[in-house]
Amino acid sequence: MFEGALHLIFENAKQLRKNMTDAEIALWIHLKGGMHGFKFRRQHPIAVYIADFYCHEIKLVIEVDGNIHNEKEIKDYDAARTYQLKEWDITVIRFKNEEVLSDIRGVIEKIIEIAEGFRQGEDDHLIRK
Repeated sequence: MFEGALHLIFENAKQLRKNMTDAEIALWIHLKGGMHGFKFRRQHPIAVYIADFYCHEIKLVIEVDGNIHNEKEIKDYDAARTYQLKEWDITVIRFKNEEVLSDIRGVIEKIIEIAEGFRQGEDDHLIRK
């Protein structure tokens, strides 16, 4: 489940859980009890990365981005990271802090729509809509 994460990554994830942004906290309130039967983890290590939120069952990462993600270096890093996660068959969706804080219902609906699209079928293989 941790896809080869190193000890230092676990320590960083632990610190990030203690210092979540307001937007991450707002989203976690909705995700922490499970959503439509999907269990999410917060600040979850995956190899050298830490996902803001991760559902292992459907290999879905949810990122909540602040303004720093508008900077070129960070955009490039995010793109490379998303590419690598996609190579591992992990889907990444992103929301801006402002979006989470101003339209949490819309964000939740989008997450449910995507998660339901990955719901397991009768043959136990993920169906991606």
